[in-house]
Amino acid sequence: MRRALTRAGTSAFELVEWCERSVQITERDGSVAFACEDIEAPISWSNLAVAVVARRYFARAPSAAPERSVRTLVERVVEAIASWAQAAGQAADAEEREALQHELAALVLTQRATFATPVWLNAGLTERPLTSACFILKAEDSIPDLLDWNTREGLIFQQGGGAGINLSPIRSSREPVSRGGLASGPVSFMRATDAWAATIRAGGRARRGAKMVVLDASHPDILEFIDAKAREEDRGRTLLAAGYPLQEVVASLAFQHANHSVRVSDEFMQLALSGGPWALRAVTTDETLQTLPARRLLSACAQAASRCGDPGMQFADQIERWHTCPNTGPITASNPCGEFLHVADSACNLATLNLLAFLKAREFDVEGFTAAVELLVLAQDAIVDGSGYPSQQIERNAHRLRQIGIGYANLAALLMTLGIPYDSDEGRDWAAAITALMTAVAYRRSAELAAALGPFAEFERNREPMLRVIGLHVDALDGLAAEEPAEVLQAARREWVRVVALAPKHGLRNAQTTLIPPTGTVSLMLDCETTGIEPYYALTTVKHFADGGQVRLSSRALLDGLAALGHSTRTIETLSEYALDHGHLTDAPGLRNDEAAVFQTATGPQPLSPAAHLQMVAAVQPFLSGGVSKTVPLPTDAPVEAIEDVFIAAWRSGLKSIAVYRDGSKLQQPLTIDED
Repeated sequence: MRRALTRAGTSAFELVEWCERSVQITERDGSVAFACEDIEAPISWSNLAVAVVARRYFARAPSAAPERSVRTLVERVVEAIASWAQAAGQAADAEEREALQHELAALVLTQRATFATPVWLNAGLTERPLTSACFILKAEDSIPDLLDWNTREGLIFQQGGGAGINLSPIRSSREPVSRGGLASGPVSFMRATDAWAATIRAGGRARRGAKMVVLDASHPDILEFIDAKAREEDRGRTLLAAGYPLQEVVASLAFQHANHSVRVSDEFMQLALSGGPWALRAVTTDETLQTLPARRLLSACAQAASRCGDPGMQFADQIERWHTCPNTGPITASNPCGEFLHVADSACNLATLNLLAFLKAREFDVEGFTAAVELLVLAQDAIVDGSGYPSQQIERNAHRLRQIGIGYANLAALLMTLGIPYDSDEGRDWAAAITALMTAVAYRRSAELAAALGPFAEFERNREPMLRVIGLHVDALDGLAAEEPAEVLQAARREWVRVVALAPKHGLRNAQTTLIPPTGTVSLMLDCETTGIEPYYALTTVKHFADGGQVRLSSRALLDGLAALGHSTRTIETLSEYALDHGHLTDAPGLRNDEAAVFQTATGPQPLSPAAHLQMVAAVQPFLSGGVSKTVPLPTDAPVEAIEDVFIAAWRSGLKSIAVYRDGSKLQQPLTIDED
């Protein structure tokens, strides 16, 4: 342990000023959706951050007094993690435990980093709380196992986590069952489990279960699977046209709590491009039940995605090329948002870094960022030991693989603050360099933990492929031609040299360390302007909360970006007002033509192209253990062919997965351009 933000004998809670305030979240008509009075919170936190934390994370368990303070919340969580660390050895003694506790508190209170929702909901309230956000389950072709799937998912949803599963082992609706007749097929079971997800609240709150359901492109029911969600959206529009209320209609639709993805191989994509045939094979006998053009299946995916946003695509061979533990098992599915990609019956706890918090006087704080990553690796490794799990097999794999997932948010805000376009070589170089540094530090710290506590149990079984993947990361950095940001790149190269030296000698403590999640609620807790790897949706947006209420969000980094480009205070005020009114700066008076790209957003008169989104993901993917949660937004009038092109370009770019969303294709969407 090393202290970066605190000193021995002082409290992290002295780093920030505190105040009491009352906060609320309102509906568009001014009615109050949520309110809480006299909350103790850091002065530096926005009212929105305080309101979100109070609404989602304050403890309400019968065994604990209702929380009314951010101080109490943070104390509860960091004390739990520090106690787990001392018990399992990540903190060697009481002194290191205290250091860990206060450094973690300082990271959170200064909004440099935070943990995922289940940690805040559950840590410190029970002896073995569920703290992993991401789970991948295993499906077997039997009624008892399918019923057990419901149970495992229900327990995960109750505690605020999400789960993914590949249903390809379930026999299709064209195949017989032992007692005669035909099987129901996976889509029918999906409908039942989605109903459970709609019913179970996370921690008793309004948030419902989140799921990912994957089906291989060779499954005989693949066309039914591809169209399942789009048909529900079509039914909803019919009900709306008949006069039924929107909320009632949305509540009646199936598959609304699951993301659907089709798992495809390189062979499939090559056949789709060449016009070749594709076989749908029986699950039980592997015989060919139908042959159809591969391109027809790809087009069906694009057509359905155009109607409702699903399915996305997962590229199986690319995922396996970067798999650290193939000798333990294949990767067949992901968590609901697509960033956790590992073996079935496994779990991952997440943490998010606020990149903008590490920008000091327009210089990226490499030392502070490195210390934060080191601290999170240690804390998340301790969380593996302190957590409870929904099944014995998941618990076994969690302890044998020890997957953790460090990611970041506010990338686009960082770039805008520096006056760098998101869609530029410079922007992608910054993203690649920071991601390379994050993963290098995480693996170096993991190797140091392995030296002290031993590597993860499956390491020796996977030594060769894991070290090969480490080599792929190093090769990717060697192939990066960028010269800026120089200090970040130099630090990344130094760290990867250390990883290459330490990993073969000591092994690694964690089978994976980094990924980029969507960072929804936690990004609001950190007062981030942009989530995950996403660009700005618009410079002014309206965020609609699933549990009621909405908030208008405006970019604060816009002011710093304009200042970085040399604009006067008066011009900055004028352009800021324009952005508030329009949501963008396209054709704004006073903005020079060569500056427009700095403020380009995902929507507006001149939105970022699909290629811009894909190129950013491609820039960082080689430097991540896991994947990237990424949806490519498309305008309302985007043709189906444009979605096909996105799928093909994503595969060609080496992405592990991708999803799309055509604006307005669902009856409800959480983010819209400012309506006022």
